[in-house]
Amino acid sequence: MRELDLNCDMGEGFGAWRLGDDATLLAHVSSANIACGFHAGDPRTMAATVKLAAAHGVAIGAHPSLPDLQGFGRREMAISPAEAYDITVYQIGALKGFTAAAGVPLAHVKAHGALYNMAAKDEKLSEAICRAVRDIDPKLVVYALAGSVMVDVARSLGLRAASEVFADRSYQDDGSLTPRRLAGAMITELDQSIAQVRTMVEEGFVRALSGKQVPLPADTLCLHGDQPDAPVFARALRAALEAAGITIRAPRPKES
Repeated sequence: MRELDLNCDMGEGFGAWRLGDDATLLAHVSSANIACGFHAGDPRTMAATVKLAAAHGVAIGAHPSLPDLQGFGRREMAISPAEAYDITVYQIGALKGFTAAAGVPLAHVKAHGALYNMAAKDEKLSEAICRAVRDIDPKLVVYALAGSVMVDVARSLGLRAASEVFADRSYQDDGSLTPRRLAGAMITELDQSIAQVRTMVEEGFVRALSGKQVPLPADTLCLHGDQPDAPVFARALRAALEAAGITIRAPRPKES
C-alpha cells in the first residue's frame, strides 16, 4: 500500500486579518506548514495554529519566507546565501519555540513562495536553506519541489527530502510551477485537480500546460490553504487517494 503526505500552508493571517479555514483543513491533511512571520503569521497566530494542528495529530512544519509581508512572500528579492541562511534559522527557531512550548515536535521545513521557487533552481540558495535546517535539527524533513536541485542538495547534506507535487498548480516543461502571473497557473476545477494528482501519484508524471509528460516523484502533495474552496479540495482529494488504496501519512523523520 502506497503512502502519501497531504500538506497545506496554514497560519497565514496576522493581527485582525485571517486567511483560510485552517480548522476545517486540519481534519483532512497530514502535515501543516505554518507561516513564521515573514510573509504572514504573528506570535498569536503561530501559537494558535500549532495548538490546533497538535490537537488534530497533524505533523507541524516551519514555512519560512522572504521578508515580504506586503507581497505575501511571492515577490522575488535579491538575497545572498548568507542572508537566506539567517532568515531561515530565525523563522524555524521562532516556530520551534512554539512547538516546544506546546510539547509537540517540529517535523519538517518547507520554504514559501518566491523563496521556494528561487531555491528550486539555485544550488547556493538551496544549500544555505538546507544548512540552516541541518544546523537546527538534522532530523527535520525538507520539503522541496519534486525534481528540483533542492532535493539533491538536501540529501547531499544528509537530510531527508520529501519530493513535493501540487494539487492546485499547473506545471511547465522543466517541472517548475507555472508562474502565477500566467494564465492557467492555478487549477480551480476539482475534477482537474483530482485527475492531475492521480496521474502524478499512480503513474509518476504530470502533464505540463504544453501537453508534455514530465516525470515527477511524489512524496508529499501540497494544497494551498488560501485557495478558494481549499477545504472542499482537501476532503475530495483525500477521499480519492484513499479510495485508490493510498494511505495519507506524514513523512517519518530521519533517524538519528
